[in-house]
Amino acid sequence: MKERILVTGAAGFIGGHTCSALLDRGHEVVGIDNFDPFYERSIKEECLGQLISRRGFSFLEGDIRNEQDVRQTLKGVDAVIHLAARAGVRPSIEDPVLYASVNLEGTVRLLEGCRQANVRRFVFGSSSSVYGDSTEVPFSEDALALTPISPYAATKRGGELLCQVYTHLYGLRIAALRFFTVYGHRQRPDLAIHKFTRLLAAGSTIQQYGDGSTERDYTHVDDILRGVLAAVEWTDSTEPALEIINLGESDTVKLDRLIQLIASALGVDPKIERLPAQPGDVTRTYADISKARRLLGYDPQVDIEDGIVDFVDWYKVTHGHKSP
Repeated sequence: MKERILVTGAAGFIGGHTCSALLDRGHEVVGIDNFDPFYERSIKEECLGQLISRRGFSFLEGDIRNEQDVRQTLKGVDAVIHLAARAGVRPSIEDPVLYASVNLEGTVRLLEGCRQANVRRFVFGSSSSVYGDSTEVPFSEDALALTPISPYAATKRGGELLCQVYTHLYGLRIAALRFFTVYGHRQRPDLAIHKFTRLLAAGSTIQQYGDGSTERDYTHVDDILRGVLAAVEWTDSTEPALEIINLGESDTVKLDRLIQLIASALGVDPKIERLPAQPGDVTRTYADISKARRLLGYDPQVDIEDGIVDFVDWYKVTHGHKSP
């Protein structure tokens, strides 16, 4: 059934892909983004340019912390997919106040707007970072997640707790999705796979923090989209509920192997500068996705080898071998 869905962070990496997938399914999409200067505005404008002419898409350049902007975008909406956030573990250590403002104030402003507009269906983009560095692997949603090690992680856990309150008090039905290291076409330029590809393609040296043994559960954006769309469908019920759900590949890749995969796809020998591990970085992420399989029918399809080749092919077509 055709629905009207609000996507926050619509001009971003996951947000842009989500808007496109919803439009492909015949939904109307309302997008909002404030073009936060975390990375170049032109990158977001390019993403938005692929959406703005499509039938059923409307957009507001606005801020989720602004009550009027939130009220305007929620008019006639059936469900919300909340992906807007100040992203990044390391930058959050430099400016925790900003991260709290965007990720906590923005989330509660949006939840409150939903309550006032009687919008009961809500999908929240959370993060695997909430598990910290002491949770037993594979990470299960039953873990307490009480020891985040960065302001970014703390704000994402705080967002989940706000969702719990709005389910308990006001009857919202919310899927809080913990994303595990998402990559793919149009990935943010600051993230490892995009950054390493850019530098290696230009013949530059890349910086490797730590000894290369840290592991991540890299998840292709196509698999994340399957989970997000299924979560929207899951919210289509009158029963109030909050479910926290991992969306990962349920596989781990060591940093040194990731670098070799990218270099191999580019046909280059990597030049690596090895540096000490960074504060706030966790040693390993690894998703238990049994709950996602059960509730959402989630079944990731893109393994890291194919995903890296796909990303590098996209990068070559889009950027060539430009210098960084």
